[in-house]
Amino acid sequence: MIEQLGKEWTREKRLRTRSESGTLALGDMLTELLRAPKLVVLRGELGMGKTTLVKGMAAALGADSGEVMSPTFTLVHEYAGRKTRLVHLDLYRLESERELESIGLWEMAEAPDALVMVEWGDRFPSVMARADAEIAITQGEVENERLLHVLWR
Repeated sequence: MIEQLGKEWTREKRLRTRSESGTLALGDMLTELLRAPKLVVLRGELGMGKTTLVKGMAAALGADSGEVMSPTFTLVHEYAGRKTRLVHLDLYRLESERELESIGLWEMAEAPDALVMVEWGDRFPSVMARADAEIAITQGEVENERLLHVLWR
């Protein structure tokens, strides 16, 4: 068992990429590990490749990856795949649990066909408590290198 922020995870994977195409490929691979329904917290500073990872996931699920963009100003973007809806949220601008409820996060997370990717979810204990997985992206030793730490149950 791996414990982080009071949550017990049963599985862990460490991944590395050195290019945008590598990050897209990891997104594809992660859709095999993290099948819907799942609520996944994405962690990482600006420019670490969170949206690129989601693009790779969208492509793998059959959605138009060209439409994928950061949800920073719109809060929620949804992409229809062949069988799975990919929902990408950015909670940075939200300040309260009430706001989480008003955007329908819990309904999205409970939908059987939804893979819900949440940026800045670690700001809310309720999101972390209900998360099925967490992906932390950090800078590697060289400029384009990214390290992904994936925790799930």
